[in-house]
Amino acid sequence: METSIVGVGVGITDRFRTVVEEKLGRLQPLAAKAQRIDVKVTHRAYRGGRVPDETVELTLVGKGPVVRAEAVDGDKFVALDLAVDKLAEQLRRAKEKRIDGRQHPRGAHFEKGSGSIAGIDVQPASADVLQAVATGTVPVQTDEDEVYSPVVIRTKNFDAEWMTVEEAVDRMELVGHDFFLFVDVRTDHPSVVYRRKGWDYGVIALATQAPPSAEALAS
Repeated sequence: METSIVGVGVGITDRFRTVVEEKLGRLQPLAAKAQRIDVKVTHRAYRGGRVPDETVELTLVGKGPVVRAEAVDGDKFVALDLAVDKLAEQLRRAKEKRIDGRQHPRGAHFEKGSGSIAGIDVQPASADVLQAVATGTVPVQTDEDEVYSPVVIRTKNFDAEWMTVEEAVDRMELVGHDFFLFVDVRTDHPSVVYRRKGWDYGVIALATQAPPSAEALAS
């Protein structure tokens, strides 16, 4: 498996590279089809007396979905340990979920006959949430802004991906997040799957209003 290590605001020493190779050896049995793993170390300094920290991001690239994990600590070696542990746990959970799904199907599944989705708590986004997003009521801080705030909201832009709810749940498990944003192939609605308890998940979908009928336009 090819390894790429880059540092942003911090130098990458030979000792750190050696430790990375040793730690990533734990992932080989869990990611047999992985082709490359990218390691990004970012040093962040803050105003207001906040102690600087190091963020280690791991991105596993292979024939399947991309798997990501990250951790933050004042010591980049500790952050690396935490990130590797997270990535290993995500890979183990994904493997166990595939095995469990084959042996005991449960959770979300699509009923082809009725067109319904069983095992999913579906609810539309509230009008207040939509209004807050549309008007920018919630203040957003970008990566370029380093002014200290107890609540930091960072923005990331991704290309839209069409997939089923089941595929979105799998992708969420692989990236280690509590939610995953996608476009439902069955409805074309922007949707979010989120983790509840155990293997239970929920879905929030933005329902679009149907265009007016020809009769309504003619009247």
